[in-house]
Amino acid sequence: MDLFSPSLSAAVPKSKGIFLIGLTAAIALLYFGKTFFVTLVVAVILAFILDPLVVLLMRIRLPRGVASFLTCSFALLLLYLAALAFYGQAAGLVEDLPTYSQRINELVDSVIERLENAEKSMYQVIVPKRIRDRDQPPEPTPAAKKAPPVRRRSAEPPEPPPVQEVRIRQERPPIINSVYTYLSGFYDALLMASFVPFLVYFMLSWRDHMRISFLSLFDGASRMIAGKSWEGIADMVRAYVVGNFFLGLLLAGASSAAFWLFNLPYPLLIGPSSGFLSLIPYIGLPLALIPPFFSALPIYNSVSAYLVIGSVVAFFHLLALNLLYPKLVGSRVHLNPLAVTLALMFWGTIWGGVGLVLGIPITAGLKAVCDNVRELEAYGKLLGD
Repeated sequence: MDLFSPSLSAAVPKSKGIFLIGLTAAIALLYFGKTFFVTLVVAVILAFILDPLVVLLMRIRLPRGVASFLTCSFALLLLYLAALAFYGQAAGLVEDLPTYSQRINELVDSVIERLENAEKSMYQVIVPKRIRDRDQPPEPTPAAKKAPPVRRRSAEPPEPPPVQEVRIRQERPPIINSVYTYLSGFYDALLMASFVPFLVYFMLSWRDHMRISFLSLFDGASRMIAGKSWEGIADMVRAYVVGNFFLGLLLAGASSAAFWLFNLPYPLLIGPSSGFLSLIPYIGLPLALIPPFFSALPIYNSVSAYLVIGSVVAFFHLLALNLLYPKLVGSRVHLNPLAVTLALMFWGTIWGGVGLVLGIPITAGLKAVCDNVRELEAYGKLLGD
């Protein structure tokens, strides 16, 4: 068959067009179905993480359903205890918010005053004195000062036009619209989050059934490739999430101890917040500085104190990402920096802040699939380090 025959040359652009249409439809589906897909991805990640604990309970002759229920209950109990500890610290912070608000207002006023003084000094340096004197308004003469003001007889106000009965449709004020939009988005997120425990439980209890049903979609060697891809994704997700979690715990403990030594209020709240925010790629360090700087507002006034606190946070951040991260996480992900950057840009654009957190595990999961499928090995090498 001629490679340059009209039928084949027409089929290639047609297949590319179908691929582009499908890719565009998939991106649009991910964008508009953000809440659903984020909930599903979070549930899948949690199921992969908790599955080894279910297997461990099954070794003592517990059925998978009972083991899955005990595992989910234990995870919810830990989450409740952590939320309770944070609530105790956050309640005290809410009571001290007027103090923080007053301190922030003082800082803003001080900055504005310094900017005005700098502007006046620059004006005096740049603009010559004769021009400054010319721009000044002339002083009033003594006669003008003593002359009484002339009172003019005010004209009678015109009669108001006749009032016409016009039925105006009442609209919600902008503030109410903003509050309504915010609460509706919060309600949607809370509604989807309520499905996560049930999804995780059913994924754990029906794991064997789902795996067998998934593999039955393939035949021969494709079934073995699908099984390896399943296990590769599971191992990668556990290594990435669990490694980041333990790394966040180390940063939280070290940050809380350092903030306690600095006598910062609420070290058990700002320490974990700073530690886990530090793990967000690229913007982790600026975000990790916000909690300790905010907590130090009522205590420290000197710039040197904030420089010391920022240096400690930066030291922990660099130590974790350059020494601990490659050993705990990087050895299982194998993504090059360019792929990580593009993945964060894409998923951040599609899903916002949640995409920055889920972008790397999703991309690493796609790489695990490409590494096990012969036709996609080139894409896996393109994403790899």
